[in-house]
Amino acid sequence: MGFSSTTIRAPLDVPQEKRPEYVQNLFNITRGSGRLMLFAGDQKIEHLNDDFYGPGISPEDNDPEHLFRIASSAEIGCFATQIGLLARYGEDYPRVNYLVKLNSKTNVVKTGQAEPFSGALYSLVQVDEFRQHSGLNIPAVGYTIYAGSEHEAQMLREAAQIIYGAHKRGMIVVVWIYPRGAAVKDEHDPHLIAGAAGLGCSLGADFVKINYPKKDGVDSKEAFKEAVQAAGRCKVLCAGGSSVDVKFFLERLWAQIFISGAGGNATGRNIHQKPLKEAILMCNAISAIVVNRAGAEEALAICNGRKEFKVKDYNMP
Repeated sequence: MGFSSTTIRAPLDVPQEKRPEYVQNLFNITRGSGRLMLFAGDQKIEHLNDDFYGPGISPEDNDPEHLFRIASSAEIGCFATQIGLLARYGEDYPRVNYLVKLNSKTNVVKTGQAEPFSGALYSLVQVDEFRQHSGLNIPAVGYTIYAGSEHEAQMLREAAQIIYGAHKRGMIVVVWIYPRGAAVKDEHDPHLIAGAAGLGCSLGADFVKINYPKKDGVDSKEAFKEAVQAAGRCKVLCAGGSSVDVKFFLERLWAQIFISGAGGNATGRNIHQKPLKEAILMCNAISAIVVNRAGAEEALAICNGRKEFKVKDYNMP
């Protein structure tokens, strides 16, 4: 089922004259399904080269253009990266829907050394300028918040201003929210993760990316429902995490969406660490679940190249 009269409603911070643009942007990045398949390429800053070079990683992944080759050839909703990479490679891949990640930090300084903080690298005014002179499709922006950090107040304020300003422009906003810092005893506690999801809704984000809950003796699929419910009308994206077995990944993704109720996924390493052909097939398998509502078995057949894939065509209401 695609968009309905309720799923396409623009929030009230979107001006009346910008609501058609907001709805069109949401329709485009979700391929009309209302669920987002986000290909995450922001780790080039976040994890430096840890995710792009080494054992078990395709040599192709060390070249930043590998990300763009995947994004332009696979069935994705949106590709998240920073303006620097867009400035270098975007001209050659103009048909991709891009999400500009507005803040990022490296993984060099650990939480034990300093409380996590990731300040904005760009302003929305600069994103507007870049959209105009680059001609690229940039329907969305994103921002990361470390809830529980001593610096959370600054990140919350920046996120709130970004969301308000982006909606004013008819753009979609994804927030990454991770509980992290000395005050956080367990980053994967289901109740805390649900709180992070509710925080995303309270800030007015359209999508909130959170980690999958983990707790001994607790069914993660059931625990994840708390986060989905807490997020309300802000849709929850499942973080893909480090590379895992493809069959396990697809079965878990299906459960996250169709048992727990998530509104999509945000996947990086499980895609881009593969050679180009395999990465494209993996994207298509994920989109089969997220957009086409395919089962995990069908998605695995697509990933293995045993089944052709074409994303469903939804009509604008």
